Amino acid sequence: MEFSRAQWAALRDSTPLPLTESQLRGLVGLNEWMTLDEVADIYLPLSRLLNLYVGAVQNLHRATATFVGSDSPRVPYVIGLAGSVAVGKSTTSRVLQALLSSWPSHPKVDLVTTDGFLRPLRELESRGLTQRKGFPESYDLRRLVQFMADVKSGVPEVTAPVYSHLAYDVVAGEQQVIRTPDIVIVEGLNVLQTGSGRAGQPMPSFVSDFFDFSIYVDALEADIEQWYVERFLTLRDTVFRDPSSYFHRYASLTPEEAAATARGIWSTINAVNLHENVRPTRERAHVILEKGRDHAVRRVRLRKL
Repeated sequence: MEFSRAQWAALRDSTPLPLTESQLRGLVGLNEWMTLDEVADIYLPLSRLLNLYVGAVQNLHRATATFVGSDSPRVPYVIGLAGSVAVGKSTTSRVLQALLSSWPSHPKVDLVTTDGFLRPLRELESRGLTQRKGFPESYDLRRLVQFMADVKSGVPEVTAPVYSHLAYDVVAGEQQVIRTPDIVIVEGLNVLQTGSGRAGQPMPSFVSDFFDFSIYVDALEADIEQWYVERFLTLRDTVFRDPSSYFHRYASLTPEEAAATARGIWSTINAVNLHENVRPTRERAHVILEKGRDHAVRRVRLRKL
């Protein structure tokens, strides 16, 4: 089902807006864009839909527990959020987390990014995968799938590794602790990906097998590339100037050199990953948010159940 922005905004019904302008500023990522009007028109209706879905699944779990006559552990509702580098996944995830946690029936909402499940930089280097970072083979998929299985099984406490964008690496010894959440949002490039099994062998589990609902943030590739270049230029003037930054060597580039470098990285790495792995999973999502050049969502596609 396809909805124009106006049609989708009308589905907000009477859902109140729980965010202030200052709160929203704290959720918006570098070189990303979001206004309270965007939250009201796009993300409040989405949070209302998800609230209805969460309630239905919670009732289903209670019915199952009643049927088998046991107190089964509370199982969180898991939302997967995918899309290209620089398309705005992080901001979308944080805004959804804030909105969903305002509903009284599911106040505890955790957000996990799959960046923490990237293989350590030294391992990527030894495997010759430094130029394939973000591709499926650069993740510790076994550990990621086990994490998802533990979350979805209702394990009381689950840990996830933490990633530093400054160091461009997983932080040794640091973990994010997930304790009995109502909802878990899992954000990453390839979270909707599946694969083919081998003849005569059991089908492997995929991250997407554990999702109750999935979202894909989309835009024209030319727009995403431009957003990536703009973000790179901003990082050149900010984070890259920190001597401890992995990309500190780019801080001395001229604006022209930095833009050329960013477009080179985009064309040889990010665009390839987008074509081969990320965009092919788009139609598997329950909701596709299509952005215009100004970052605003122009159209929403909702998959029929």
